[in-house]
Amino acid sequence: MNNLSHRIAIIGAGLGGLTLAKILQNAGYTPVIYEGEASRHVRPQGGTLDLETHTGQRALKIAGLLDLFYEVCRFEGQSSKTLDKNGKIYHEDRDVLPTAEGGSRPEVDRTELRNLLLDSLQSDTILWGHTCTGAVPIDDTKYELHFENGHTDVVDLIIAADGAFSRIRPLVSDEKAKYSGISMVELNITNAEELFPELVAYNGPGTVYALSDYKTIIAQMNGDGRIRIYLGFKAEANFLETLELSNNEPEIAKQTLLNLYSDWSDELKQYIICANEEITPRRIYMLPVAHKWENKKGVTLIGDAAHLMSPFAGAGANLAMLDGAELALSIINTDNQETAIREYEKKMFEYAAKASKETKENMDLFFSEDAAAKLGALMNSFKE
Repeated sequence: MNNLSHRIAIIGAGLGGLTLAKILQNAGYTPVIYEGEASRHVRPQGGTLDLETHTGQRALKIAGLLDLFYEVCRFEGQSSKTLDKNGKIYHEDRDVLPTAEGGSRPEVDRTELRNLLLDSLQSDTILWGHTCTGAVPIDDTKYELHFENGHTDVVDLIIAADGAFSRIRPLVSDEKAKYSGISMVELNITNAEELFPELVAYNGPGTVYALSDYKTIIAQMNGDGRIRIYLGFKAEANFLETLELSNNEPEIAKQTLLNLYSDWSDELKQYIICANEEITPRRIYMLPVAHKWENKKGVTLIGDAAHLMSPFAGAGANLAMLDGAELALSIINTDNQETAIREYEKKMFEYAAKASKETKENMDLFFSEDAAAKLGALMNSFKE
């Protein structure tokens, strides 16, 4: 496929699509990214990510961006603590050295990482405000893309990086994202160090995992000075609607959440009491473990479009970026487009199946009996 004139369209300006575009540009290709959002600033990009050496960091190295990543990441953010609802600690690791050596997983705010990738691309790479509604084949070699704003484009290769509810996935797979059985409520404590120094000291620079009664409080220190909190529940799909949480009445909403954690320790309840930003409920969706499809000419999937999984192994962003890197290398180093896509998919199916299996097992562990003790034992085993 070493034909630089081939038109490659990437649907979605997430971490996977941006990584893919950067590596292709480095090799002389001119991919276009179509993104539905109006700009990079239209919404918050989420919390902190831990980038693993052999996935996310490897992708950045291939893209030539690893040194820039080391300038903005937080090695101290790898620290963690696992406890139950009473505050009993089963695992704690605060002695994380600030180094790029070895198999570390330094933290980085998703916004920082996305900006790093965005700023590395040619200025005309992304067409913002283009929500893809689907694509249709127009002959044996090309597809026509359609967008909500009326725009169309004819391309030689479509790469779906458009997430959980991909509009491109139906071209290759009948599978749809399904509710995982887990619902979450995201809270934020902004300016935490100044407003709530005792809670910051309790949390530490990394992540607190509090697990009991098929519920979680997961709290992460972010690089922008906020603590981002995820309240997790093993629940029916309509659970969040029954809570009737409203940002117009934040104190009532917080009291509703506190009632769900009534017998948890006072220190852990502080994560809810101190929340001072929007309350965001969300269901967790997933594709089947080891999702795969038959190779189809001119189209493939990366990231959540390919292997949506729950967030309980920190694999999503890492795999999306690895997908982008592996696909880019396959395109660059293979003369035939079909062969390039087939080789990428074969490799991706293997590592994504392993990661999705691990993530599903972790999700089941987080919401199991004696979850804190089980997770603590697992975390301690990594140190041995």
